[in-house]
Amino acid sequence: MTTQPIFLIGARGCGKTTVGQKLAEACQCAFIDTDLILQQRAKKTIADIVAKEGWPAFRALETRTLQSVAAPDSIIATGGGIILAPVNREFLRENGIVIYLKAPVSVLAGRLEAFPEASQRPTLTGKPISEEVREILTQRDALYRETAHHVVDAACEPDEVVAQIQRALAAAHTSVQPLKSATAG
Repeated sequence: MTTQPIFLIGARGCGKTTVGQKLAEACQCAFIDTDLILQQRAKKTIADIVAKEGWPAFRALETRTLQSVAAPDSIIATGGGIILAPVNREFLRENGIVIYLKAPVSVLAGRLEAFPEASQRPTLTGKPISEEVREILTQRDALYRETAHHVVDAACEPDEVVAQIQRALAAAHTSVQPLKSATAG
């Protein structure tokens, strides 16, 4: 038997990649970053895809990427907006364990200002970072919560976030199930 994939969701800057890599190492699982895989397959940055093809085309690629990489024994960092599509929220909940890395606006904005990564993180609103983060988090927080099996405090240091995730999983006595097959969306 294999363990379900663990999907990390949350706003840009919450630490999905950093925490995901550390969690994968601690669990001896594969680490997958959907944004990185999407860019490798498209041979373009997210910013280029959005600029040339628009957000709807990017979101469609994001859904296909998510469904193609979900595998047992893996930690999967998702894009911040992956929860916008109902098909993605359903897929995440039904095919793995979903962890919402929740952090306050001040922490998220500080991290994005310190590490802008413009090619990975194109502006969503064109507004200053703290204003954009506040607006986007207000729109998405309920969707993150609806999708998540567990919510952890991502304002902590990455090692502490990993420890919180491990405690949440142990406390839930997470059942071991095979991955369900992806449905066309």
